[in-house]
Amino acid sequence: MARRIGDVILEVEDLHTHIFSRFGTVKAVDGVSFSLREGEVLGIVGESGSGKTMTALSLLKLIPRPAARIVKGAIRLEGEDLVPKSEQEMRQIRGRRISMILQDPQTSLNPVFTVGNQLIEAIEIQHSDERKPTLVQRAVEGLKQVKVAAPERRVTDYPHQISGGMKQRVVGAIAISCEPKIIIADEPTTSLDVTIQAQYLRLLREIQEATNLALIFITHDFGIVAKMCDRVMVMYAGRIVESGAVRDIFNHPSHPYTQALLHSVPSMDEDVERLYSIEGQPPALWDLPEGCRFAPRCPHADDRCQREYPAAVTVGKGHTASCWKAGRV
Repeated sequence: MARRIGDVILEVEDLHTHIFSRFGTVKAVDGVSFSLREGEVLGIVGESGSGKTMTALSLLKLIPRPAARIVKGAIRLEGEDLVPKSEQEMRQIRGRRISMILQDPQTSLNPVFTVGNQLIEAIEIQHSDERKPTLVQRAVEGLKQVKVAAPERRVTDYPHQISGGMKQRVVGAIAISCEPKIIIADEPTTSLDVTIQAQYLRLLREIQEATNLALIFITHDFGIVAKMCDRVMVMYAGRIVESGAVRDIFNHPSHPYTQALLHSVPSMDEDVERLYSIEGQPPALWDLPEGCRFAPRCPHADDRCQREYPAAVTVGKGHTASCWKAGRV
């Protein structure tokens, strides 16, 4: 079944999520804006600490409180702004309309409850009026959907009795159990070996094509982006530095950071003595420079880059980059 890219289902506008710590104000998400359409796969890439996971947690309002707060911006899910909603109101939205697969299934699953119990807890949100045997059967069907072998037996297993790949499938079953419109997958293949990773990505793709849900895929791996995504956003130090269609980003990267990330991917066609790496470290989010945040690590930076943060420049249809020299480096 082919996917259908539909209308815009999620709009994020000028989102700022700050963490107030003893070091100062950590600008974890600092002015992020993007949209997501029904049936679309949006990739978010960047180094650790770039704001990818905090952006995802902000969408669900699961940021660590009381230290973290959304201080500005809007998150419109089907036209409804989630930012002013209370915790009780968000509980009616999480799972039902937007769900999340966390990156470590080992910590996502409760070790003292069976797989079936944890699936049923999620299923009850949507089917609270059904009896226990029916809920158990729905849990079995949920495991079948994510291709868990012997699902009738697995519902009675505890998390420590199943493999890492199986745990990740269970977490996926929990995420889709209430038939949400959007799933956020936060580096779901990090703890999986290459073979299981490929199987899991194929499974996610099949589920998405069958249900036509929208998917936000957070990853470090450009190979996964190439396989999974329609569009990609590159984040650095809490901001989006480049965004566009996957083909455009790969063929015409216009921000030096995107170019450096792509250059960091080893090529099987080249014989090199030393692999490329990006020199330096990302800036501390509580002590950000005035100008471009990538300037201290950028080989093309000049005085203007040090003084002023560049506005987003359109370099192609649906393709933008925040760089004073976008398209010229």
